[in-house]
Amino acid sequence: MIAIVDYGVGNLFSLTASFRAIGAEVCVTSDAEALRAADKIILPGVGAFEDAAKKFRASGLSDVICEEAKNGKPLLGICLGMQLLFEKSFEYGEHKGLGLIPGNVRPIADVIPKDLKIPHIGWNALQMNGEKSPIFKYINEGDCVYFVHSFYAADCDGYVTTCAEYGVPLTASVAKGNVYGCQFHPEKSGEVGLSILRAFVEMEV
Repeated sequence: MIAIVDYGVGNLFSLTASFRAIGAEVCVTSDAEALRAADKIILPGVGAFEDAAKKFRASGLSDVICEEAKNGKPLLGICLGMQLLFEKSFEYGEHKGLGLIPGNVRPIADVIPKDLKIPHIGWNALQMNGEKSPIFKYINEGDCVYFVHSFYAADCDGYVTTCAEYGVPLTASVAKGNVYGCQFHPEKSGEVGLSILRAFVEMEV
């Protein structure tokens, strides 16, 4: 069973439909026991980091997610869900993340050329970084995925598994042990995205 965490800020319908399209058993839940019982966990998220972090902690689920991840359960954060995996975000202030992956979330405006639009919206090719991550076993260098973001994961070089070019290379995905993150939206990335979700589902627990 794949559990998608419902804490009020996720793209739940598209994610659920994507997992069902690949034949995966999936549930959307805000129940701690359901998360503990699941084989794997998806942490979605859209919107502002501060608001999402507050809702997540208020739900009481942040401690459960950290506990399950530290016990070895595969966890995949998507978009803002990936950003929540880091230590801090500097999105309109300074906000604490889950600290499951070392690094910070910073504005892309600080690093991209001034003539590029913010947010970064659209399809970009993935550039593999080092040994291919298990969640990318069905895709190849140059495959395109869909992004919508104004902030990016920084200060995390040892954990970056792919980058995408937007004037400069920006972190597209990360991994640390059983914890994975995608800045892009697999559920909006066609067959490439479904292949990534399929690989996550098939991972050995």
